[in-house]
Amino acid sequence: MTIQLGWRLARLVFHLLRGLATCALVFPWAGARLREHLVRRWSARLLAICRVRVEHMAGAAPLAHALIVPNHISWLDIFVINALHPCRFVAKAEIRAWPVLGWLVAQAGTVFIARGNRRDLRHIFKGLVDALGQGQRVAFFPEGTTASQGQLLPFHANLLEAAIDARVPVQPYALAYVDARGGWHAAVDYTGETTFVDSILRILQGEPVVARLGCLAPIASEGAHRRELAAQAREAIAQALGAVEVQ
Repeated sequence: MTIQLGWRLARLVFHLLRGLATCALVFPWAGARLREHLVRRWSARLLAICRVRVEHMAGAAPLAHALIVPNHISWLDIFVINALHPCRFVAKAEIRAWPVLGWLVAQAGTVFIARGNRRDLRHIFKGLVDALGQGQRVAFFPEGTTASQGQLLPFHANLLEAAIDARVPVQPYALAYVDARGGWHAAVDYTGETTFVDSILRILQGEPVVARLGCLAPIASEGAHRRELAAQAREAIAQALGAVEVQ
């Protein structure tokens, strides 16, 4: 292990410990506005430690009240979005098993869903509609898992029904991670046999990352079908990212 990598790991561990302390000591009495501020600041600091700089891609203004549907590349995605536009996330149950970070994203309001669990899906769906009805910004990854950069997996439409029931728009977010030359950043892909720890080490050891986030034009949900919303959101993200290989 190099001295630089050891220093970055130490800073990361210290930052995680600060996050644990904040969730244990501050979150129990903090209001929604303070929580959002803390989540945004903590996420931005995490990205800085990992040498990830966030850039806005050209697009629409982020809505304060919408169902957000981003493409999914890395464990970084949640923190890139939260550093700019904090959301309440719905994410796959495997994220809860991430060391320390899984607990922290849970404390930030993330709801976890197990694949193939219809009972769990119905319960989460009702919670989504309620949260959207209360004016919250809620996000989920419609691909259901991470894809390699340059690829876009099929979008699962089930949870998009929540936007229709809550009568709120769907806003797609396009995410990309590039290197200094503007190409896909090789260290960021989180697919196949790559473990969470492997991914962190690759990012900390690799060259700095530029995370590009584009908030795209919202899609009206009134009178729409969830499959139409999924298709429109996927097409919008594909266009924003350029030519991608669709699966």
